[in-house]
Amino acid sequence: MTISHLPAPAGPADDVPSYEPWEGQTAVLAGAGVAGRRAAAWVRSLPPPPLPVPVGGWLAGELPDAIDTAMSGLDPQECDRTDKDGRVVDGTGGVDAATMSTLAAVPVVLAEAGWLAPDQQARLLAVASAVTGAVRLVAQDPGTAILHGLLARLCAVLDHAARPDGPAWTPAGPR
Repeated sequence: MTISHLPAPAGPADDVPSYEPWEGQTAVLAGAGVAGRRAAAWVRSLPPPPLPVPVGGWLAGELPDAIDTAMSGLDPQECDRTDKDGRVVDGTGGVDAATMSTLAAVPVVLAEAGWLAPDQQARLLAVASAVTGAVRLVAQDPGTAILHGLLARLCAVLDHAARPDGPAWTPAGPR
């Protein structure tokens, strides 16, 4: 396979148009930050393990911090783009790799959190997935995320998963 890189646009470096926020961007990003803080507070409110284990400290500290950091740090200017040589650069959505790594660890770490109810574990997975999805959405298509309500919908999923008074789940259904 041959990859041909397109030439960089002609003109001086300052010929690039300045970033213009989308209509409603400030409110949508502020709402995402609030949803992230609520989700982080819910994670912190989960019961601690009966005996001290490293996962318990991680669930009470690193994970909620990562949720809050990610949702409060969303930045549409950090989206996918091409560099001056025409190569594609993956955007970060405003969230650093360490935060994304913490969120990606949730499915693996939950196997060690046996003191949590299956409902709590499922909701933790949903929270991590919604936050990760919000970051990728802002990185890959910030205009659609903001203008068409996709980020707001992910925040609604996040709020639903992190609801403090959610019904308990058992294999037989709600109690």
